[in-house]
Amino acid sequence: MQPEVTFGLGWMAWTWQTGLFFGVIALLLVLMGLWEWRSPGGGPRRGVLGLTTTRGDRLFISLLAAGYIHLLWLAFFGAPLWGASALALVLAALVFRYA
Repeated sequence: MQPEVTFGLGWMAWTWQTGLFFGVIALLLVLMGLWEWRSPGGGPRRGVLGLTTTRGDRLFISLLAAGYIHLLWLAFFGAPLWGASALALVLAALVFRYA
C-alpha cells in the first residue's frame, strides 16, 4: 500500500503570524534587490562596529540580532513579543544608520 503524497502546506503548523514573518522576509529581499538594481554597490561604509558593511550586510546583522532579541525576550519575559519586535525595529534602524 502506497502512502498518500500531498503537496499542500497542511503538514506545517502555519499561522497568520508565521505567514506574515516569511512574507516580510521575502518582501525585504525583493526590496533590497530592487534597491541594489537601482543603486549598485550596496553603499559600503565603515561604521561603529568597525566593519566595512554593505546594506545587505546591515540587513543580515539586523535580522540575526532580531532573532536573538526575540529569543532573549522569550527567556526573560515570555509572550507576547510586541516589545521584542519594537526593540528589534529600533535596533535595525540604528544598524542601518550607524553600522
